[in-house]
Amino acid sequence: MPRFEPFPGVLYDIDRLDLAEVTAPPYDVIDDAEREILGERSPWNVVHIDLPAEAEGRDRYENACFLLHRWLDEGVLLTDDEPAFYVYRMGYHDEAGHALQTAGVIGALELSEPGTKGVFPHEQTTPKAHSDRLEMLRSCRANLSAVWGLSLTGGFGALCELPGPPDARWTDDDGVHHRLYRVREPGVIAAIRDAVAASPVVIADGHHRYSTSLAYKAERGEPGGAPDFVMALIVELAPEQLHVLPIHRLLSGIDPGIDVLDVLAPWFEAFDAGPLDGASTITTRMADAGALALVRPEGFWLLRPRARMFDGLDDLDSSRLEAARGALGPHEIAYQHGVANVVDRVRANPEVIGVLLRPATVDQIAATAHAGKLMPPKTTFFAPKPKTGTVFRLLD
Repeated sequence: MPRFEPFPGVLYDIDRLDLAEVTAPPYDVIDDAEREILGERSPWNVVHIDLPAEAEGRDRYENACFLLHRWLDEGVLLTDDEPAFYVYRMGYHDEAGHALQTAGVIGALELSEPGTKGVFPHEQTTPKAHSDRLEMLRSCRANLSAVWGLSLTGGFGALCELPGPPDARWTDDDGVHHRLYRVREPGVIAAIRDAVAASPVVIADGHHRYSTSLAYKAERGEPGGAPDFVMALIVELAPEQLHVLPIHRLLSGIDPGIDVLDVLAPWFEAFDAGPLDGASTITTRMADAGALALVRPEGFWLLRPRARMFDGLDDLDSSRLEAARGALGPHEIAYQHGVANVVDRVRANPEVIGVLLRPATVDQIAATAHAGKLMPPKTTFFAPKPKTGTVFRLLD
């Protein structure tokens, strides 16, 4: 079963700095424009380390290490004097305006090969080179952001209900309210440790960081040390704790002589759903019809799955599309968040075809995890994303 331990965290000095100014989204969702905005917001914003630039003859990775240790020396970052768990809570509203909350615990999760010692991936991953994040680990010797894991232990979320005010709190640009609590009481630490060890942990987000940490552990070859663990945020796999969004598909390079709707007809029953101006209601219509949606410059089509074609397949739109799109012949697939973004891409390039998917439910994620199966790549997008810079973990 998973081993989960407290550690002495490194945190920004909140008496000197506003965490809204120095924290940032995960590195892999920040584009160049946002990186520039965040970097200009504060000379101590975490992007200067997590997405570093060359400076004064230092390459990117050397500069990340230099800044991390300068901030430690200057007291911008402070190291806790004893190990702790860190309860992290995010309060937010969904698209319908409902108030939601995700609460979990940041600690050190023992690294193991996926499928062993109770740590499992939840979906297949797309190929991605380790070089950048591995160089960051080699240079900084620190976990800068947490892997997001889901615990199958029922009631784990109740351990995140703590009395008293948080040690730190801030609200980000999207209106998400973040709160952080140190946990040092031996009884609570033992309860958290035991709860994580009681059930498997499913990696929800950060598969690449997890596998990179495994590669770094093997490279170090020093069993029993800090590199045997990775910083992780553990959240209960429960509907009240998670907000899951879909990741849509963009298909390109399809033979222009192919009638896509005709080719997909054996798999889906298609219905004209009107022009692209109706993007604001398309997800509601998809839910009502039990359908995916095709996006082309001339408009939307609802694609209702023909049950006989998907008999025995997982009840996921991502699985259905994977089974059907082979009929389209050779083509490329890309992944895109947000209906509006898909519509913009299709309008900008008429040769691109968008496919909108309905989100996987928490129950579907749990069923897949319990069955030891994997969802297709890029099935889930967990929102909101935990902020990088909330807690750091040194490996030396």
